[in-house]
Amino acid sequence: MTILGGKQGRLSALFLGEVRRQPMLSREEEISLARRSSKGDQAAAARLIVSHLRFVIRIARAYRSYGLPMADLVQEGTVGLVHAVRKFNPDQGNRLATYAMWWIRAAIQEHVVRSWSLVRVGTTAAHKALFLNLRRRAARAGLGEMALSEGQARGLAARFGVPLGDVLLLARRVFQSDRSLNVSNDARGREEWLGQIPDSRPTPEDELADHHHQRLWRGLVQRALGALPHREQIIIRRRYLSEAKATFDALSRELGLSKERCRQLEASAMGKLKAALRPRWREEGLPS
Repeated sequence: MTILGGKQGRLSALFLGEVRRQPMLSREEEISLARRSSKGDQAAAARLIVSHLRFVIRIARAYRSYGLPMADLVQEGTVGLVHAVRKFNPDQGNRLATYAMWWIRAAIQEHVVRSWSLVRVGTTAAHKALFLNLRRRAARAGLGEMALSEGQARGLAARFGVPLGDVLLLARRVFQSDRSLNVSNDARGREEWLGQIPDSRPTPEDELADHHHQRLWRGLVQRALGALPHREQIIIRRRYLSEAKATFDALSRELGLSKERCRQLEASAMGKLKAALRPRWREEGLPS
């Protein structure tokens, strides 16, 4: 069944015609198909889905004011309908249309919130409900931007159970659309907003200085380590310079010493390393 029609993602006349031609199911047919679907009958599930697409279109039309292609809204609503068919229990006495309405609406709302901005505007149910409320306010006001008063913001925070800061942040995302960083920020069009963002990356000079600094410290550590007795070198290398840190139990077996003696040698080695490196620490103002 073809949904898209043209570059704008409009619903094709063919799709709408096919949906209208699908007969409504009687309660008995719906129960029978739902029971077969719950047992893995794909044909029964497909018939339930196709026969209820008219409800997806009806609900999707209520969200056209959000500026998203109708075909996308119907597509997302259909995903919700599929979930509803999988979970529907006909023995509870409800009709599928009533049960599926909540799944369809939730799927479309999730798509609306997700598509509104490149920046995530909320993840919880409360944030989504707040987003839809703010969007309806903006639509009624007919403004591209609208500021909330402090009283309004506090009222919404209490109503939806979210922090005041979240309300204010979400309002900015709703009432102000995303802007490209490649848009010119002066009258002559010579400079883009992107050029105003500071580069936090280190300069080549900083990277070179950091490289030399690391080489210096590696050399100092290696010389201090080389001055240790052989067993202490082994313990420090196996405990601190290996991918897998050796346990004292493993070292005691490897060196033929007790675990307590290995601990003592490690403490002695660490003391010697600190003493050898402390003058350099003080030169750089590092805590000793």
